[in-house]
Amino acid sequence: MKMMRPETKAARNTNRSSLWKSNYVAYGLLLGSVFVLLYLMVSTQFSYSQKALLELDPSTVDSAKTILPKHGRNHPRQEDVRARIEEFNREEEVAKAHTEQRRQEKQGESEQQWAQKNSIEEQSGHEMKSDNWEEKNQSEKEETVEESKQFGGGTDDYNNVVDAKPICDTSFGKYDVCELDGDTRARGGPGATVTLVSPRAPPKEWEIKPYSRKYLDGLKAVTVRSVPNPENAPQCTTRLNIPAMVIELGGLTGNYWHDFTDVLVPLFIGARRFNGEIQLLVVNLLPFWVDRYKRIFGKISRHEIVDFENDDVVRCYPHVVLGYGSRKEFTIDPSLDETGGGYTMVDFTKFLRSAYSLPRHRPIKLGEVRPAGGHRRRPRMIILERTNSRKILNLAEVIAAAEAVGFKVIVAGRPRASYDAFTREMNSFDVMVGVHGAGLTNCVFLPTGGVLLQIVPYGRLEEIARTDFGNPARDMGLRYIEYSVAAEESSLMNVFGKEHPIIKDPAAVHMSGWGNVAEWYLAKQDVRINVERFKPSLLQALKQLQ
Repeated sequence: MKMMRPETKAARNTNRSSLWKSNYVAYGLLLGSVFVLLYLMVSTQFSYSQKALLELDPSTVDSAKTILPKHGRNHPRQEDVRARIEEFNREEEVAKAHTEQRRQEKQGESEQQWAQKNSIEEQSGHEMKSDNWEEKNQSEKEETVEESKQFGGGTDDYNNVVDAKPICDTSFGKYDVCELDGDTRARGGPGATVTLVSPRAPPKEWEIKPYSRKYLDGLKAVTVRSVPNPENAPQCTTRLNIPAMVIELGGLTGNYWHDFTDVLVPLFIGARRFNGEIQLLVVNLLPFWVDRYKRIFGKISRHEIVDFENDDVVRCYPHVVLGYGSRKEFTIDPSLDETGGGYTMVDFTKFLRSAYSLPRHRPIKLGEVRPAGGHRRRPRMIILERTNSRKILNLAEVIAAAEAVGFKVIVAGRPRASYDAFTREMNSFDVMVGVHGAGLTNCVFLPTGGVLLQIVPYGRLEEIARTDFGNPARDMGLRYIEYSVAAEESSLMNVFGKEHPIIKDPAAVHMSGWGNVAEWYLAKQDVRINVERFKPSLLQALKQLQ
């Protein structure tokens, strides 16, 4: 084997030096490439920025030219970039300042309009002045026409109107509402139609059931259309210079609670903003039913109610609302319901007191000074008596217990006098007591600040009771108290015994379907109140009047 000679020290140093030199060259090339790439990227970015800046406003070109000479010329490319950055920042600050100034101006205008609107409402009890509704409506259109043009529509002519929002809102599962603003033609009869003539509205058609629960069977639809030309619409037989509202009766109308929940409250929501200057076109008109609530309808509209199904006239209006409803049961939520005036259930009860000329706006206040030479008045309590189901089997004991704590008690069943007289009687009470049912609807006539004490039958019905009456009562400004019947107080205990699922497991009954809940807990149950257990609720009602 050939032996290798040992490498000398000089040779080793020479090799190591060559290796380091090669590495320095490689690192240098790499860093140089990186710097070149970075320079190209930065140059390209600022070129695009300057191009975009100059395209925004031609005056920017002159500004850029005047800025550049102020700087030194030692590094022309760097100074050019710096100038462009500074100019871009200046333009951005100017744009921000302009935007903020415009925002403040709009906010000031909105606040001024709000203040003017509320000053009118304070003087007129949250009511619009009907004598100049058209004048105010027209001025509001003129104020908003420029803004609406930004969305591709809007004119100052009723015959040429386009809304920023769709004509018909069918997104809510409970009811549909259409608002037609402009030349609107309503033709009644079996195939009733409501047509908006507007050259800017795309031709479209909807089938709308103008009732507050559109999912019910047996309702009749009205065809809503938008057309560009008057030739495509029925010719006007008569033209009125007031708005109109198309609604439908029927459905669950006739049940006292549904009368208010499905018709009267939604009608207030949709029509109250017009303060009587609106005409009602009614599908499935029920004259006897309208006559019962004639004071409410007379307050909603001062104009003739039209039987729309049997109307052979083409009526033309500047504004038509079709359909009505409320997002929640038996109440108004101003954050969800478009009332046009921020109305609440307190406003609705005030409206009822005005319609029926009811005198009491607040209940008795315990502790007030006794009249000279007179006796201290006791608060009046009405107990609603049911005759079919959910009866109070020991009503006499409940009356005695209420009188013992200090109430003057009156028991009332179905009204036998006129409805007007009945509403005045309801308004005379401070506290209303009753088992869950339609009769509690009469709480709308109690004075604001009165008390509603709802007796909830056995069977986990508390949520239903609060939805139907508890939450609405609070929205009316009433004090709400709830008494839940125990299993031992229910007549179902005697029928089934404590081990039966109807007594032992109400949740399972609910899971089995609404039919069983309605049959057993509502239709076939009476209650026998434990007066000792009930007494704290009576005392609480008394305390609420102090």
